[in-house]
Amino acid sequence: MKKILFGMCGCCAALVLAAACLLAGTDLNLEELWQLAASLPRHNSFQYINYDSLPDTWFAEARRSLEDRHVYIALSNTKTAASKIIARFTGDPYNHVSLAFDESLSTLVSYNGGNGTQKPGLNPENPAALREKSGSALAVYRLPVSAAQKQRILERIAGINAQGSSYNLLGLLSKRSAKPNIMFCSQFVYAMLDEAGLRLFARDSGTVKPMDFAAPGRGQNLALVYETGPEKNNSGISMEYVALAANQKNFLKILDSRSNLSYNLIR
Repeated sequence: MKKILFGMCGCCAALVLAAACLLAGTDLNLEELWQLAASLPRHNSFQYINYDSLPDTWFAEARRSLEDRHVYIALSNTKTAASKIIARFTGDPYNHVSLAFDESLSTLVSYNGGNGTQKPGLNPENPAALREKSGSALAVYRLPVSAAQKQRILERIAGINAQGSSYNLLGLLSKRSAKPNIMFCSQFVYAMLDEAGLRLFARDSGTVKPMDFAAPGRGQNLALVYETGPEKNNSGISMEYVALAANQKNFLKILDSRSNLSYNLIR
């Protein structure tokens, strides 16, 4: 009965999320709306559903990368349906963040919706897939670390991989997690850096957005490796950011009355 209730609450909140985004005027087409609706039942914001998603080959590559005394933070805008909705919440040009142990990003990993093939939660990612759609963008930063710090992050990821995970879909509304390994992408990257004593800024993990990792004042050690898109104006500000920021205020007003709906339903 409890599992049924959790599932119903999760689906209810997800539908409210989708409805709010539609009311806010997201630029989703019919195919994207269908993909979004079809993916909602796959999510669970209260129980772990994703286990052993990272193969042994991923861990082997990560261990080989321990000699590279950096971790890499990849910010992306994939232009998928989920990406467009998250952009409505953040108002930022980059709305996904991932972590890698090597500059080639062969060890790229994050929390995501599973892209229809994997279960939502902790998953390996393909950097080429992040740039697959027209208008997508990617920015990669590097942060100096010790081998011991990288090893600590790797151990924590291995623990999540074995214990189980799930994508914190409701976290976009509530900013809370029902269980430790239920996170969204920026929660995950923030938690992994914090695990190794690499906290770039002091925030509650549920309030961290992808663009927070690239904001001014994050420390001189965080260096931009490369960036591809989006288009910027003469002041160096993303044109997409200008448009999103202009629309975000009205969108957030729509969400104010719904921010803790699902958690209130199960209290």
